[in-house]
Amino acid sequence: MSPEAHRTAGPQAFPSRDEITEALRLVAAEAEAYLDRLDRLPALPSRPEESLLAFDEPLPEEGEGAAAALRRLIDHGLGAAGNTAGPRCFHFVIGGSTPAALGADLLASTLDQIAYTWITSPLGVGLEQISLSWLKDLFGLPAAWPGVLTTGATMANFVCLAAARQWWGERQGADVSEQGLSGLPAVPVFASGHLHASDVKCLSLLGIGRQNARILARDAVGRLDLQRLESALRDLDGKPSILIAIAGEVNAGEFDPIDAMADLAGRYGAWLHVDGAFGLFAALSDRTKALVHGVERADSVTADGHKWLNVPYDCGFAFVRDLGLLGKAFAYTAAYLPRPDDPRPTPGAIGPESSRRARSLAIWATLRAYGRAGYRALVERHLDLAQHLARRVDEAPDFERLAEVPLNIVCFRYRPTDRDRDDAALDRLNARLGEEVLRDGRVLVGTTRYAGRTAFRPAIVNWRSRPKDLDTLIAVLRELGQRLAGEVA
Repeated sequence: MSPEAHRTAGPQAFPSRDEITEALRLVAAEAEAYLDRLDRLPALPSRPEESLLAFDEPLPEEGEGAAAALRRLIDHGLGAAGNTAGPRCFHFVIGGSTPAALGADLLASTLDQIAYTWITSPLGVGLEQISLSWLKDLFGLPAAWPGVLTTGATMANFVCLAAARQWWGERQGADVSEQGLSGLPAVPVFASGHLHASDVKCLSLLGIGRQNARILARDAVGRLDLQRLESALRDLDGKPSILIAIAGEVNAGEFDPIDAMADLAGRYGAWLHVDGAFGLFAALSDRTKALVHGVERADSVTADGHKWLNVPYDCGFAFVRDLGLLGKAFAYTAAYLPRPDDPRPTPGAIGPESSRRARSLAIWATLRAYGRAGYRALVERHLDLAQHLARRVDEAPDFERLAEVPLNIVCFRYRPTDRDRDDAALDRLNARLGEEVLRDGRVLVGTTRYAGRTAFRPAIVNWRSRPKDLDTLIAVLRELGQRLAGEVA
């Protein structure tokens, strides 16, 4: 039966052009209303399961049309959605969406570009090249480095570590992307205790293995032991290895000594990868740029876009010194695809994703809208907010800060003043408090383990956040903590 015949069966039997205007107007009006009240909404929904009951039904035989479906999604779905674009979401390092990025992302969905290759989207691919160039300028990375957009820092790390694996294999006389790792020795990987879970995940995906990452820490926090690293590299007797440096670890925002690691990588012939998911943005401010000194000497670097760049999920970027390694690691050829020697760019052939949306529109729009000065101001506002929160913690008799605040994360725990508690009791109390604050939903903050203690680690990267939002965080934790203090022994 033809589409035209389907249309005659009923107004909801097949998509209709007549639905487009009504659907867009409905969603635009509701989106505007939602964003207008976002600053006042709790961070998490109170009874999401109840809202989701409205969707628990069999697949309908007859559809109800775009407007009715969207109306149902809005009326019931928002009650189950986390308001994570709001100003009081400090867990997982969640950024918001700038107005320019949001508008461009809506346009990207409207245009529905296939950003695999220039042929399908000169706009998406062209803006990807420009955006990556601007980002390298923003971060102080070499202009000649190739780059590619990804879904986030995990896949950006995958890109970079795939290039590192290819590089390592070639030094064993093997093309591991073609032949695999079978028969080769284990890939030596060295890192501090700050190594992020996404890097470990990528080591698994690449066949290098999670257990192959050797952690060289000099204290309970996980700081790198440079002497042990140099000794381990010396023991390799010239064999290649991979070093992973963390720019902004997730518990306190600390940095590995990138410049010193670059020295060792150069001296012993190692690949240096820098995971800068949010910490790479330290390069934007004179107050913090020393933290990433030496990043331009690395072989690969990553960062997230949906964190401090404040573009919509999902977005990340990977930069690698050698384009040829990416071409080998992610070779993707078929008779219907662009030839490998096509002079026009095909970013899908140097990264893991062949199906790629036009993330570049949001990146280009937000950088064009606010520029270097705007993003410097954004980073410095969040540096100030982190110091504001640190002062509130330090001044409070019932909170204890556990780490310095080099960037945008404040690591602390609730410590009631009514009686002495040992660390084990405080761990139990803070773990319960972490569960309760998520049930409460007014703010979104999570617990972690830092130097063997259970602690909170709010990260500030949303352009909407203000001092009052950090004050609310303290007030909510205090209120809930006082309620729990008598219950947890």
